[in-house]
Amino acid sequence: MYHVAYFLDQLINGVTLGAIYGLIAIGYTMVYGIIGMINFAHGDVFMLSAFIAVIIFLMITSLFGGLAIALALVLVLIIAMVLTALWSWAIERVAYRPLRGSFRLAPLISAIGMSIFLVNFVQLVQGPRNKSIPPIIDGSFVIPVDGGNITLAYKQILIIVTTAVLLAAFWFVVQKTALGRAQRACEQDRKMAALLGIDVDRTISLTFVMGAALAAVAGTLFMVQYGVVNFADGFVPGIKAFTAAVLGGIGSLPGAVIGGLLIGLIEVFWSAYFSIDYKDVAAFSILAITLIFMPSGILGKPDVEKV
Repeated sequence: MYHVAYFLDQLINGVTLGAIYGLIAIGYTMVYGIIGMINFAHGDVFMLSAFIAVIIFLMITSLFGGLAIALALVLVLIIAMVLTALWSWAIERVAYRPLRGSFRLAPLISAIGMSIFLVNFVQLVQGPRNKSIPPIIDGSFVIPVDGGNITLAYKQILIIVTTAVLLAAFWFVVQKTALGRAQRACEQDRKMAALLGIDVDRTISLTFVMGAALAAVAGTLFMVQYGVVNFADGFVPGIKAFTAAVLGGIGSLPGAVIGGLLIGLIEVFWSAYFSIDYKDVAAFSILAITLIFMPSGILGKPDVEKV
């Protein structure tokens, strides 16, 4: 049946979009988990990384025209991750670290201010127009299903596989390495972690850097998928990714990706079967309903009050 092929096409589109949301959401969930702060500038760090990826890609293709696309993409990814991580490290040092002992709303206000600064900075430097690139990865698998065809693009496979690999890698880092142990110690009790000899400031800075590196991967994949970026592209994906982190259970890495996939699937299926105008309403309504029955999210742990 044609309907089966259409449904599976939308399923693939939803998983692809959700994978990008999931990568951004991991940055939110890591920072919130360790210092209890919602980094509202994270969506704009993602937008900045997409611009960096586009600029680096255009520079590489103009300087080394005959370079293989795969090699060019790897170079773009590495450079975007390094530059975005440096930006995030600088933001943490300037906007968040001085406010660490302050009242709880101060870092949140600073994050909103930093978000506005990044949007205006990119608009000023790059101009208000869209920046676009020609399609990078063409081609797809066409799979016949019950009288219809499913189209699975190579770039969609790249996005889904990259997200799965990075989730596994970051889960390993958090669970099995010394840095991960330091992060989990800071999450439970920063004062005690400092007394035990853990460099809390360094651990928090590295958490911001790791979140930004993932946002850079998401920005590069966004560039590959859509081929166009705009200075306003940070706010909505940022809010959706934050929603994904809350839906999956803030503080849980697999939860962030599961939340991202759910938001992506809800958006795409709602657009396909109902109305594209209300896809955001649908996504946020599902979040509200989930939190009524599961206040900690899907994989989140309930808060334990220290006494």
